[in-house]
Amino acid sequence: MPTAPLIKVFIVDDSALVRQVLTACLDNHPGIQVIGQAADPLFALEKMRKQWPDVLVLDVEMPRMDGITFLRKLMAERPTPAIICSTLTEAGAAVTLDALAAGAVGIFTKSRLGLRESLQQMSGDLIRQIEVAARSQPRAMPRKVAEQPVPANTEKPSPVNLTTTDRVVALGTSTGGTQALEVVLRQLPVGCPGIVIVQHMPEKFTAAFAQRLNSVCAIEVREAKHMDRVRPGLALVAPGGKHMQLQRSGAQYFVEVLDGPPVNRHKPSVDVLFRSVARHAGHNALGIIMTGMGDDGARGLLSMREAGARTVAQDEASCVVFGMPKEALRMGAADSTESLQGIPRLIEQYGRADLHAVAQAGKRSG
Repeated sequence: MPTAPLIKVFIVDDSALVRQVLTACLDNHPGIQVIGQAADPLFALEKMRKQWPDVLVLDVEMPRMDGITFLRKLMAERPTPAIICSTLTEAGAAVTLDALAAGAVGIFTKSRLGLRESLQQMSGDLIRQIEVAARSQPRAMPRKVAEQPVPANTEKPSPVNLTTTDRVVALGTSTGGTQALEVVLRQLPVGCPGIVIVQHMPEKFTAAFAQRLNSVCAIEVREAKHMDRVRPGLALVAPGGKHMQLQRSGAQYFVEVLDGPPVNRHKPSVDVLFRSVARHAGHNALGIIMTGMGDDGARGLLSMREAGARTVAQDEASCVVFGMPKEALRMGAADSTESLQGIPRLIEQYGRADLHAVAQAGKRSG
């Protein structure tokens, strides 16, 4: 039986101790080979051109060029799976979100104290992230989206005058989803159907992630709160460390934010959201499962399809990791596949069809 090829890893960190300890930890794994290391990104680039790595382990604070700037440069020129390994990620979400937005596949936090011991203890987590990263297909943000200027006035239009709708769009995503969601949400108009989102992300990061999206999108994006109403022009992101479910009261939808055990090892779980959408929205919903590792959301999407909802999986070519969409397709949970660039158009078309139905109903009642 043929053995899997070694995962070639390159380490970029200005600390000689970190490079030494990480190299020793990773070289002990039979499936990983550290092919090089460098103290800053410019030295790294020279070495990497001779042998390109499968995965890059990258610090943030370094001389000559910081890690986030290097990652953006790399993603524009030669997208490569990268894991940010930094002490800065322990302090808050800002650096983490910058890294994920730049294209990082994973985040690994170094301890400021007992560095050698902490790196050795957490090496198992880093190895798992490297294995996931090696199976990913990172992509640069599409230029027309990434370079779109942020409006000076970021206030969102009031929803009062928007035509109401009793439909809902449910999105589920994981690895690669932070970039993918920005691509999708930035292109949606303020009159789009209400959106509920589960992005696998740790507690305390989702609020900052939603704020970042809100600052660059025409629609309003925010972290969901218990009993928030789902309405046109609003996208609600499930809080990290909590599950989010859809409920219905009359013709209106709202969300419940609840505690509970992880489902498919995740909290929030896409399956939890999708199953609630199947129960309470049925054929009035559009479900889209996007890039991510594992199978969370596949069974929930199948429940949505069986309840009459339209269901879509992101296609393999545009996924960073095809795991979740692939599993949904294997189960027969998705009606069709769609590229990342096609998903915003799909949501718009779904919204326009809904507005047409509302107008026709108004004519009949008149």
